[in-house]
Amino acid sequence: MSVGELLAATVPMVRTLNLAYLETTPEKAVLRLPDQSEYRNHVGGPHAGAMFTLAESASGAIVLAAFGDQLARAVPLPVHAEIAFKKIALGPVTATATLGRPAADVVAELDAGTRPEFPVGVVIQREDGAVTGEVTVVWTLRPHG
Repeated sequence: MSVGELLAATVPMVRTLNLAYLETTPEKAVLRLPDQSEYRNHVGGPHAGAMFTLAESASGAIVLAAFGDQLARAVPLPVHAEIAFKKIALGPVTATATLGRPAADVVAELDAGTRPEFPVGVVIQREDGAVTGEVTVVWTLRPHG
């Protein structure tokens, strides 16, 4: 089962918003939020909460893809997030997440007994390519015990 299939099967909000996992690798995660009238805002685009959920879900997907082999000893958790709205989003939107630090550096900190933190950058775009939002989610790998 791919990371996207796993998350779609286990995270109810993913199913609620009908998020589609287009690509999920340790280098990049790409998710799509379809245009759905029940999640539109007052200007006819996706509600800010739906766009944040899309971005946070993309960030979680890349974290699991990059650090899934560390789950026996640490749990990934978001620490904080920031979102900037750049343009009005209309229609379906896509979120692309990338790690802000090399995964090897994060694992090395975990190996050294620390609780690493690392940013994941997410760009949200309309179908025409216009960037409608930028999100940064800072994650940690909290060691078990």
